[in-house]
Amino acid sequence: MSAEPIGAAARPAGPLAGIRVVELGGLGPGPFCGMLLGDLGAEVIRVDRPAQNGQRTRHPVLHRGRKSVAVDLKHPDGAATVRALIGTADAVIEGFRPGAVERLGLGPEECLAASPSLVYGRMTGWGQDGPLALEPGHDINYIALSGALHAIAPAGGDPVPPINLVGDFGGGGMLLALGLVSALLHARATGRGQVVDAAMTDGTALLLAMTYGFLSQGVWEDRPGVNLLDGGAPFYGVYRCSDGRHVALGAIEPQFYAQLLRVLGLTGDPDFARQQDRGAWPVMRTRFAEIFAGRTRDAWAASFEGQGACVTPVLSLGEAAEHPHNTARGTYRRGPHGGHEPAPAPRFGATPTGTPDAAPVIGADTAEVLSGAGFDDRFIEALREKGIIG
Repeated sequence: MSAEPIGAAARPAGPLAGIRVVELGGLGPGPFCGMLLGDLGAEVIRVDRPAQNGQRTRHPVLHRGRKSVAVDLKHPDGAATVRALIGTADAVIEGFRPGAVERLGLGPEECLAASPSLVYGRMTGWGQDGPLALEPGHDINYIALSGALHAIAPAGGDPVPPINLVGDFGGGGMLLALGLVSALLHARATGRGQVVDAAMTDGTALLLAMTYGFLSQGVWEDRPGVNLLDGGAPFYGVYRCSDGRHVALGAIEPQFYAQLLRVLGLTGDPDFARQQDRGAWPVMRTRFAEIFAGRTRDAWAASFEGQGACVTPVLSLGEAAEHPHNTARGTYRRGPHGGHEPAPAPRFGATPTGTPDAAPVIGADTAEVLSGAGFDDRFIEALREKGIIG
């Protein structure tokens, strides 16, 4: 269904304008999915706990572009209220352990029975089934079991957690967003909704598609730090400069490698004549390290600017937000919370996205959303008096 937005503050901007999503609380990947959908124009209504009513969210970026209702899902009347709200939506996001929402009477069976075109998105680490389905875990556990964490390490060193980008966000929330949009297209065409089971283990494995392809071809070793793209190649890696900061080299193709050598004054040096000779890589790496250690990061960045050598400075989070390229494209913006935050992406030619609203105070939209969903004022007040809503 395409619901009319609830409230005057709704933003009819972006390719998902007209889509309503109910997000059942949750942390990390579920809210990230909700943020993505909201950035692209969907109306996202987040269900929070009444105990947090009136508080500011701890996640001002992930919770942007939302409405917040505070409802006690453990109370039968609260669950029934949210179930009715879901009946006005196109999609649901939930990120609890398998079986939890079913015990609340908010599982996909009940919701799809009432609204057959509903798309029900489920975000977990291990998936809805399998031996580990009910076990706790975090990003680091999911990427460990998927093989990704093993592959992210220096040669002979220990695995390095890539913060929680791979499991929570790349293999989790972003994959769920793709699944929801795909299922919404199917629902639009057929009138039939469905359950989308997004597991971070599955998503992380999917992110390894090219790596597994290389492995099957025999051009990738199943040990870290010795391959072309994992820091094993001296021309694809990170080097420390004299000021303790770093530059990143990505000179894989011969033409970029040639430009790298030219800027460094190494053209014709026999140590660098055989780029793909792995036996020569240790010597190349040692000499690159010595050379880059001789100047500051910014001095090297200036030397390589415009040279087509695929060499860039490694920027901090604050520096990245202020870099001229990112500034020109509006990659980051000043958020209403006072700091930088990533702007919506990707860009759309015909349906440009709007500026996301600030993350709401928890429960700020409860009365407005419930009234807009058809509940009368006396019913809403009765829920409030019972402590079921904030």
